Amino acid sequence: MRASEFLIDSGKELWESFLRHPFVAGITEGTLPQEKFQYYMIQDYLYLMDYARVFALGTAKAEDLETARIFGRYVNQITDGEMAIHRGYMKRLGIPEEKALRTPPAQDCLSYTSYMLREAYEGGPAEIAASILSCAVSYEYIAAAMVERNAACRDHPFYGEWVRGYASPEYAEENRMLERLTDRLCEGLSAVRMAKLQDIFVRCTRYEGSFWDMGWEMRA
Repeated sequence: MRASEFLIDSGKELWESFLRHPFVAGITEGTLPQEKFQYYMIQDYLYLMDYARVFALGTAKAEDLETARIFGRYVNQITDGEMAIHRGYMKRLGIPEEKALRTPPAQDCLSYTSYMLREAYEGGPAEIAASILSCAVSYEYIAAAMVERNAACRDHPFYGEWVRGYASPEYAEENRMLERLTDRLCEGLSAVRMAKLQDIFVRCTRYEGSFWDMGWEMRA
């Protein structure tokens, strides 16, 4: 089994539970109150800033040019791609970017990004890959399940852009590249080291669950 498959399998049961989460179900059915999505989008925007920093640390700690290039590519993909969707929604909701950046991160958001950044600072490229893989692939998994359960969610006048972004072939290909990078970085690692990476992955997956809870409850 490839290292990325090993890690992803560790989180699949939790991912399945996310599909039943009222926030995720609300997007699927188009019934999520917009004020909850607005709260989530601002917090996710703050999250993505630190998420990009984790990739940047991967570039800094890379031991070969190809690894540095791939991590660096993701920094641009997040700041110019994923965050652009958030900026579009914030514009539609009348939220200036400056206001979003002045918003304090919620405890769940801060705990999640602090954990990833700590693992990135203390670990190497493999630990960095394990810490970011759950977020990247779980959103693809969730969006694909949304479309499977309700194909009309792709064309929802408000939530459709969000669904299409994470259910797109382009986003999926970016994730396959990240999985291949993870596989390469994990080659020859001991069972003890792989257990550590699995722990990082599962912890980040649990943080993903807390993030959905945070958005639904709009908790600070």
